[in-house]
Amino acid sequence: MRPVVFLGPSLPRLEANRILSADFRPPVKRGDLPSLEDDVDVIGIIDGVFMGEAAVGHREIIDKLRSGVKVYGAGSMGALRAAELQDFGMIGVGAIFNHYLNGEIDGDDEVALIFNPETLEPLSEPLVNMRLNLQNAVRAGLINVPEAAQVINCMKSIYFPKRSLSKLRDCAAQNLGLETCRTIGTMIDEEYVDYKKEDAVKLLTTIANSILR
Repeated sequence: MRPVVFLGPSLPRLEANRILSADFRPPVKRGDLPSLEDDVDVIGIIDGVFMGEAAVGHREIIDKLRSGVKVYGAGSMGALRAAELQDFGMIGVGAIFNHYLNGEIDGDDEVALIFNPETLEPLSEPLVNMRLNLQNAVRAGLINVPEAAQVINCMKSIYFPKRSLSKLRDCAAQNLGLETCRTIGTMIDEEYVDYKKEDAVKLLTTIANSILR
């Protein structure tokens, strides 16, 4: 049985298919795991629903783990649940998972975004991507820690469906000096990293490598 992977806006399906031969399904919601075929023995959770429908439950994942199914999580809902359920055996992958696990981030809204339900194309930008890119800017000496915190607090005040790189530029303009703001703008244009996408790739690669063993 091919692995079942719940994938949405974090990574285009065409790219995912190049990495792993899997049964790719839309973002996971409550009830999806119990309805899986009994012979599914590997599950990857990347994206999941955050509003409009109930999110995948902890008990649903624990039941699969206790039945011997390997469950991997990364990127979005998968990273959040993996950090919460690591002690039960869920396998977390990637930078976002590690930030949840270490308590550096804790809110669902860090990874939440809205997307086109037909194409799964993202229509907003997750806060976690902006947070991690600003951390990169701090490490590079482009801004200091208090400045990064001010920009993030500005973005946190914006309802998650309305968060975007344009709004990030606005928050930078409101909280940073002119030259620093220009530097951050250049970083956004030239060096911005999509961590949710990177972590989705890492999850698929991890599953692919485990199958080859």
